[in-house]
Amino acid sequence: MPILYTTKGSATGGRAGHGASENGVLDVTLTVPKELGGDGATGTNPEQLFSVGYSACFLGALKFVAGQAKVKVPDDAKVTATVGIGPREDGGGFGIEVSLSVSLPGIDRAVAEDLVAKAHIVCPYSHAMRTSTEVPVTVE
Repeated sequence: MPILYTTKGSATGGRAGHGASENGVLDVTLTVPKELGGDGATGTNPEQLFSVGYSACFLGALKFVAGQAKVKVPDDAKVTATVGIGPREDGGGFGIEVSLSVSLPGIDRAVAEDLVAKAHIVCPYSHAMRTSTEVPVTVE
């Protein structure tokens, strides 16, 4: 596929460390939630970052498909991604589960459901979650 945009983000210290985008706009302290054995210090974690990224991407996909259908997405539309992490049943590590909740005030429910279904096909996060996208890993 032709790539239209590329960016980089890096982390040091793992789940209790620091993360930043290559341009420095995203610059966060990473902390481990109490539920995963952390001390509950102020900061964020990979699951929170993923939930915000997925929510924003899905809303973008929703606006794209709504535009094609000549439907105006209200300014107060909201997508909430709930992201959970836990041990995989195969014992080989951890997995995540994600659910999305979409609020489209003022749009007929049937129209909203149709747009959400189409956005779920268009959204690259949804596609990656559905298809187990291969991720190349290299050692520098």
